[in-house]
Amino acid sequence: METLGWNSPLRYIAMLLIFPTTSSKGSECEAPSSPQCFRRNNEETVYECEWQMNTTQRDVTFDLYFSSDIRFENIQETRKEINDEDLIKNEHVDIWVEAQAGESVCTSTSTSVILNETVKFEAPQDISVAWFQNHLNVTWNAAEKYPALAEVWFQIDETKPWEKRLNTTQFTHSQKAYQLLVENLQKHTSYQLKLRHRTKVTRNPLWSDWSPLVIVPAELEDKMEVNVTLEKLEGARKVTLIWKPVHHAAAVPEVNYILRDTQSSRGCPCMKTHPTNRTEYTDYVSYSPVNFSVIARNAAGSSPTAIIHIPAEPTPDLKPCNKTLLDKKLNNTTCHEWYKQQDGDLRLVARKTKRDMKHFRNSIEDYVGYIYFEHLCINERPKTVQMCLFYKNENVPKIAPQDLFTYNETHTSASLSWKAIPTEDRRGFLTQYNVCSVQISSEDEHYHCHSVPASSVEYHLDNLTPVTKYITVAGVTRAGEGPKATVTFSTQPMNPMKEWFKLAVVMAFLFIFLLIVCTCVWKRMKKKMLPPVPKPGITWDFPSHPTLNIEQKKLEEKEEEVVHEVTLQQLQSKEHGLSEDAEETNVSLKIFMKRTRVSYGSSDDPLRPSAIQQTLRGSKEEEMPCMEQEDMLGLLLYRKGLVFDMKTDEC
Repeated sequence: METLGWNSPLRYIAMLLIFPTTSSKGSECEAPSSPQCFRRNNEETVYECEWQMNTTQRDVTFDLYFSSDIRFENIQETRKEINDEDLIKNEHVDIWVEAQAGESVCTSTSTSVILNETVKFEAPQDISVAWFQNHLNVTWNAAEKYPALAEVWFQIDETKPWEKRLNTTQFTHSQKAYQLLVENLQKHTSYQLKLRHRTKVTRNPLWSDWSPLVIVPAELEDKMEVNVTLEKLEGARKVTLIWKPVHHAAAVPEVNYILRDTQSSRGCPCMKTHPTNRTEYTDYVSYSPVNFSVIARNAAGSSPTAIIHIPAEPTPDLKPCNKTLLDKKLNNTTCHEWYKQQDGDLRLVARKTKRDMKHFRNSIEDYVGYIYFEHLCINERPKTVQMCLFYKNENVPKIAPQDLFTYNETHTSASLSWKAIPTEDRRGFLTQYNVCSVQISSEDEHYHCHSVPASSVEYHLDNLTPVTKYITVAGVTRAGEGPKATVTFSTQPMNPMKEWFKLAVVMAFLFIFLLIVCTCVWKRMKKKMLPPVPKPGITWDFPSHPTLNIEQKKLEEKEEEVVHEVTLQQLQSKEHGLSEDAEETNVSLKIFMKRTRVSYGSSDDPLRPSAIQQTLRGSKEEEMPCMEQEDMLGLLLYRKGLVFDMKTDEC
């Protein structure tokens, strides 16, 4: 720094003559802009001076002048920081800058300011936004502890014009931040926002530079709807949480989902949760109850918290605990949990630490059930290795089974159903239910009782008589039987007609079955005992009938010929008698016939008796003399296994 010796008012005139408003030496130099010198806030003791110059040369240097008294030479950048003790702060000073680019010298215009009254904040930093109904709350780092004036510009997207808001900020001492409320916006729409601020304390405030562009997403109003699927494994459960993505306007520039669970937050091993930008999350939990919380978070805020409760894994055959568990030594690799049965669920009362266990031992209540869980971390997954039910002292159940009723009654049976006794009302380890029945009309009331497992809430009664019954159901603990639930019902009376109808149907089915069996047996026996008679071949040779039409002739030509053999035997009449040595005349004929489809009753049937007689008569007339009129000819005719007995006509 160098101080000039001129103190008279003439120095200003001399300076104007020596340094004109804009001067240059050489044709390649372009004058820099007028410099600005300021503090960053009203408490700062360092001044910053800034100016601009368009040049491509690298060896440009600058000299900064404060009137003619103060000069800073050989500045390599377009800015300079100066301590306040080196400057005249409370009076008007003329400021200009001189650039030296090679052999050229360029001088900026002069600016007259009071340095102590000039403040320029830095551009707003760490801007955060949050929706409050239809208003947007904007927060950023405060430049000083006094309120400031802010200018906010925002637009919906690049196609829409910018809208300007000018407001006074509030200074929050706790956060040392400025807050500004931009009113009457659309909270379901995303915006682009930029702002700048300046002090309201000094006389010559300068606007800061613009902040970086801020993307304001839409508000996350709705709670996440989460679907849960559970897969039971050995000692653990695989939990998969799936939810719908948020609206596009609320997901810009990005949205994250924060998941937390109560098991990891309370110190059990292996449980870890991380932020994710996906809409699905898979984790492994033990058999004890666990709560998951899911939150969607964007730059403008968070959604309401969605709580997903996963109850304990149901274990109907839970065994009683050994009382030495209360004195079991704890280690860092095992997680011990004690839950109290309350309101149909489990409430955590002690976990892992010695302090919790000491308090638990002193606060155990009589007739109250506690469930013990022990977990290990195996292959980076929690695994439940022990579960049991603990009672300090037991008693009989406090109440009877609820909502006892009967259904599906018949004249010999009925079904029972009831609700299980709530865990907090059992007051002991429930071992079974006693189901008893008695006939009301009987003078000697004798109860028939049955033991039902404690995990069952249904029972079927058989072998009942058709009268009114009185049923009781009671829960049983190791301390005894509790109150009884009762129900009265009458078995259905027997209907004789209905029973006879059922018997008749059964007998009919039995008769049909036996008939089918007997028929099959008879057919098999008949086939073995009475073999079928062989069919003799008989051939009949008849002239073609003149009345057959052409189609019948064509059919006859295609049919196969069958030969039948016929034996004719001559018999003596009764009047002449038969001598022992009477000769029998046997005539063998071979008759060739064709199988036809003409019925036996047809007049043109060549096998009818009259036709056969004519044929035989013609044969006899050629081979043997005519017999007497009273002699009859017996003819046995075989036709496909049939026998015809006929008498001949007179000669």
